[in-house]
Amino acid sequence: MPKTKFQSSIFTAMMVFCMVYCMTVYTIAMKFGGLGYSVFALAIREMWVEYVIVFLLIFFVITRLAQKLAFRIITPGVDKPIFLVLAIQCFTVCLIVPCITLFATFFHNGFTSAWFCQWIQLAFLCFPVALCLQVFFVGPLVRLIFRIIFREANA
Repeated sequence: MPKTKFQSSIFTAMMVFCMVYCMTVYTIAMKFGGLGYSVFALAIREMWVEYVIVFLLIFFVITRLAQKLAFRIITPGVDKPIFLVLAIQCFTVCLIVPCITLFATFFHNGFTSAWFCQWIQLAFLCFPVALCLQVFFVGPLVRLIFRIIFREANA
């Protein structure tokens, strides 16, 4: 998909924005007991610290690590490209969810005696939603938008 560092940074920014926004909506809706129109606005206001943290982690650490892990089970050129994409998506979610839920636990709740239980609970609640969003909704949508934006550059 991205062929240059600029394209990679744009792709990452788009993907991280969509994922962090959706996950923020999800966690706020869980906290307040349901989804309402106010949750969407509140999520936009509250997502920016997590956005920066996730962007930095994904751009500088997680993507390379997820690719290395994916290349251990998928052989580019032999296996279908969709399997490589899916493997990278799955490893990315597996790596980022524990990191960002740990950060969010301390950021939103402080360092309490129950931090470990809060972290594990948040990670277990967020992981399946993040994986489904990444594989079925946000990932394909962002890839489509990226291909449309950079159609001429990639041609």
